[in-house]
Amino acid sequence: MKVNLNSALNDTNIDASQSSSQRQVALSISAITDELERTVPLNLCLILDHSGSMEGKPLETVKQAAGQLVEKLKSGDRLSVVAFDHRAKVIVSNQIINDSASIKREINKLRASGGTAIDEGLKLGIEELGKGQKDSISQAFILTDGENEHGDNDRCLKLAKLATDYNLTLNSLGFGDDWNQDILEKIADAGGGTLAYIQQPEQAIEEFGKLFNRIQSVGLTNSYLRFSLMPKVRLAELKPIAQVAPDTIELPVQKEGDEFMVRLGDLMKDVERVVLVNIYIGQLPEGKQTIAKLQIRYDDPAQSQEGLLSESILVEANFMQKYQPQIDPQVQNHILALAKYRQTQIAETKLQQGDRAGAATMLQTAAKTALQMGDTGAATVLQTSATRLQDGGELSEADRKKTRIVSKTILK
Repeated sequence: MKVNLNSALNDTNIDASQSSSQRQVALSISAITDELERTVPLNLCLILDHSGSMEGKPLETVKQAAGQLVEKLKSGDRLSVVAFDHRAKVIVSNQIINDSASIKREINKLRASGGTAIDEGLKLGIEELGKGQKDSISQAFILTDGENEHGDNDRCLKLAKLATDYNLTLNSLGFGDDWNQDILEKIADAGGGTLAYIQQPEQAIEEFGKLFNRIQSVGLTNSYLRFSLMPKVRLAELKPIAQVAPDTIELPVQKEGDEFMVRLGDLMKDVERVVLVNIYIGQLPEGKQTIAKLQIRYDDPAQSQEGLLSESILVEANFMQKYQPQIDPQVQNHILALAKYRQTQIAETKLQQGDRAGAATMLQTAAKTALQMGDTGAATVLQTSATRLQDGGELSEADRKKTRIVSKTILK
């Protein structure tokens, strides 16, 4: 299996008379499947909240969703299950799927009680995943309906970072309306996964299914974007790199010698990761000029190979004395997706500061941005929240969570 890597500038042409020009480079990255490739086993851990607030239908539907997930696993796949309240315990140790019925029986024994300590569940879940990660796609589902009142949020983020160091991916599922959206989003972002919102118990099966389908499409793991910039080309100083598809995430960048490194994590076969790089380009001679060199480093679990390198590609710009713009509409759409996310973040900050009018204005701006990119679902949610604030109303926890989710992704 190999990597598909493409690049595009928001405007390929640059005014050669300008001392500095800003451009965005959109990178599309995915795994290319080979018909002869063998299937890579999954190594899945379910980290499930069974605290007292999960009593009744919530816990019953989660157990049902987990049971259906067990049935989807194939021979050779591995599963572990960790349950937590204010403590955590392993209820199914990491094992190859041989007896689905016995695993489902253990899950069905779960009863609701106690408080919530997400970090305790995370710690055990990472340990269980580590037992089966060789030559597999290793991911965890962390589901909770509450605040981490018996745990340490900073420890959660340290554990999420530790998981990525071991090439494990963490996905967060917030259940109901009372979970801490900041910590669950940070776990998913730091852990290279995705954040899902289960507002009603009956949505649990659907959301588990979506995440499972996403995991099944993973072909390559532990991928990093490696790139170097030519002389007179530099990264923007503030938040220069972000992923904009399938979810919007700010990506940290590391400098290694003359190169920059950005961790991307798992690469899927049928879903592109799109990364947006914000650069400034100095004055260069007329004609085509190379401004950057790109490459992906990755692991191929199907071949038991690590540290593989894709072919390098060059990013070129056309410097013109008589500048004529050549705008790429798709890259412009990616820029709008990032703007929608950042505008919503500003609105949330203003709301936390008590500036309701400012928050409403920014949400309205984000709604217009969503409309520009054709994301009508997000536009509706964002405008509804803006109108509620303008009319003197409050945003419910559900409103806030929907707003956050639509800022990060396009509703399907």
